[in-house]
Amino acid sequence: MQEATPAPRSGGGPQAPRTVSIRDVAEKAGVSHQTVSRVVNGHPRVKESTRARVLDVIAETGYTPNRMARALAGGAVRSVTVLTSDTSLYGASATLKGIEEAARAADFAVGISVLDTGSPHQPADVASRVSRPGEAVLVIAFDAPGVRAWQALPAGFPAAAAVERPEDGRPGDRPQLWLDDRAAAAQATRHLLNLGHETVHYLAIPSSTSRSGQRTEGWRDALRVAGKPLPEPLDAGWSPRSGYLAARSLLVDPSVTAVLCGNDDLALGVLRAAREAGRDVPDDLSVVGFDDAPHAAYAHPALTTVRLDFEGLGRGCFGLLHRLLEPDTAPALPLWAEPELIVRESSGPAPIRRDRRDRPKD
Repeated sequence: MQEATPAPRSGGGPQAPRTVSIRDVAEKAGVSHQTVSRVVNGHPRVKESTRARVLDVIAETGYTPNRMARALAGGAVRSVTVLTSDTSLYGASATLKGIEEAARAADFAVGISVLDTGSPHQPADVASRVSRPGEAVLVIAFDAPGVRAWQALPAGFPAAAAVERPEDGRPGDRPQLWLDDRAAAAQATRHLLNLGHETVHYLAIPSSTSRSGQRTEGWRDALRVAGKPLPEPLDAGWSPRSGYLAARSLLVDPSVTAVLCGNDDLALGVLRAAREAGRDVPDDLSVVGFDDAPHAAYAHPALTTVRLDFEGLGRGCFGLLHRLLEPDTAPALPLWAEPELIVRESSGPAPIRRDRRDRPKD
């Protein structure tokens, strides 16, 4: 728990200083110690009346949270190291934001260690990235470097991870959480099929779990169930440029009327390639992204996509770790939203095929 600087006792004569703890403040204010921590750290999700009451008690008791004072006194500083390979990608950055929010509310310091994409990540290498032996670790393992680090993390480190959905959908023997992007990809594919498209083409992001990835498998699931043609997925990267380059060759075929992309950045590249090819979106071509990154709503046309609650996943992962570290005092595991299809302007009914439109009427 947060410690505090000593508050002087009233009364005559010299007396030993009394330390006011976060639990003292919580008891006097009639709230939990987690709520006091949220108030101290400026967390927005606290009622104003509760915030005011806690601040009044803090002023009355002289409670002063001070992590540095605790460290200088030889006490333990509660901290967690996050291992991640690329914080520029939306999923990783949003998950990291959720971790930081939850850690701050629980009075944990957060350190970040960026993984080398080409490193094999042997146990000694992973252990060297943690500031102290046995320190708590969270791994964002959405890609191959993160998965290698998660697998190589030595025993003795309390740890949890945010991962891509396992191929069998089972939790495994290590503390890890995921979003069901396989089901989400199937939902997005069904949306396009329900608009009348004969099939849906797919631009795939790199996978951490298998050669095809869980989003690819979800796309395949929906096409198989519907009895629709199953095109070969196009392997792309993460960036708008990779989506643009993949779509340039794909859109030469006029029969392509619907494209699902493994993330929103790829979808931006497809929109640019469609514009250059003279394919109107959504009249001639429907495009659906994945993740609902902040820019998706402001693309032209606004991007239909699948919203994934990465911030909630990050809060959940920290909560899972917190319960491992402090099972008697950690709050209940927070919930996060299920994947949600966000329909905007870039998807629409399948175009009328020219051979049908030009066929003479009886």
